[in-house]
Amino acid sequence: MRGHLFTLGGLSIDTGTALVALAGVAVLLLLAIIVVVARTGRLRAASAMAQAIRADELEERLSELLQIQNQASGRVDAMGQALAGRQAEMARTVNERLDSVTQRVGQSMEQTTRHTMDSLRALHERLGIIDNAHQNLAELTVQVTTLRDVLANKQSRGAFGQARMEAIVRDGMPSDAYAFQHTLSTGKRPDCVVFLPDGRPLCIDAKFPLEAITALHDARTDEEKKSATQRLRQDITKHVTDIAEKYLIPGETQDTALMFVPSESVYAEIHDGFDDIIQKAYRARVVLVSPSLLMLAIQVMQQVLKDARMRDAADEVRAEVMHMMGDVERLRDRVSRLGSHFDQVNEDVRQVLISVNKIGKRAVRIEDLDFSADTPAADEASRAAKDVRVDLFPVAPRKLQAGE
Repeated sequence: MRGHLFTLGGLSIDTGTALVALAGVAVLLLLAIIVVVARTGRLRAASAMAQAIRADELEERLSELLQIQNQASGRVDAMGQALAGRQAEMARTVNERLDSVTQRVGQSMEQTTRHTMDSLRALHERLGIIDNAHQNLAELTVQVTTLRDVLANKQSRGAFGQARMEAIVRDGMPSDAYAFQHTLSTGKRPDCVVFLPDGRPLCIDAKFPLEAITALHDARTDEEKKSATQRLRQDITKHVTDIAEKYLIPGETQDTALMFVPSESVYAEIHDGFDDIIQKAYRARVVLVSPSLLMLAIQVMQQVLKDARMRDAADEVRAEVMHMMGDVERLRDRVSRLGSHFDQVNEDVRQVLISVNKIGKRAVRIEDLDFSADTPAADEASRAAKDVRVDLFPVAPRKLQAGE
């Protein structure tokens, strides 16, 4: 009796049936394994064959690649050489351009440096000029302060104007053409006189009234300015009148006198704001002059004196030329008389030569005479005729008379 194992789908499965089924399953598994092993072998053979084919292909491709690599290496070497040549040429070109650029940059830098140095030198000089100007300005400020202090005193103002006028005259005129504190016939003594060619001196006064100008500058209110202006008019008018009365002497001095204003600014202020005073001074034949105008007047007078000296020298030269013409006339007369004496001597010499020629011809004719008697006396006479030397007209040397 077979043992019952289990029931499957209403079918009772016993041990034998199970063993048969297991045997069948085992056979099937074995067949499956055999099939799988066979397929695996075929697959391995195909794979090996494929790998061999692939290996051949890879070897062919590898050889092609090696050939291509060799070709590529040759091309790379050629390209390397070409690149090296181009690189060398480019390096040479770059070096040349760099040298040119370096030279240009060097020249440009040199020029720039030179221009910079010149500019710095000019700037240094200008800075030096500015420093000097600053120092001069500081000194001028001190001088202006000192000048203000000087002008605050009446005597100092007079001395300042006198000193400045004397300096201008000394610088422009010869020492014998001017005089300071010259005494006139009236006993008046102008500050300076300039001697002109006509013998009449030109008087210059340096005592300009600066008190009113100082008061006008120091005025703050309108009343003070009005008072200072009126005082300035009065002082200048009075000083002009004094100069005209003291220094304009008919026949002794010039018809015009100069009133020296020791400051350009003061002169400009008077000339611009007080034209009526200038006109009054002109009518009184008194001319107001600033330092620059006095220099100009001095130069004009110096030229006038020079022209006068040249005229005097020309007159002396003319007189000497007249004396010389007289001497030449006398010399011509004497030469003419001497020429007539020479003509007379030539005529005397000509006459003497004529006489000598005649004597020589006569001697020849005597020599040609035929003496029949050949005596020593005849020979001696013949020799005497040849050796004869006649001095018919002895001429004593003529003494020249006085004045010839």
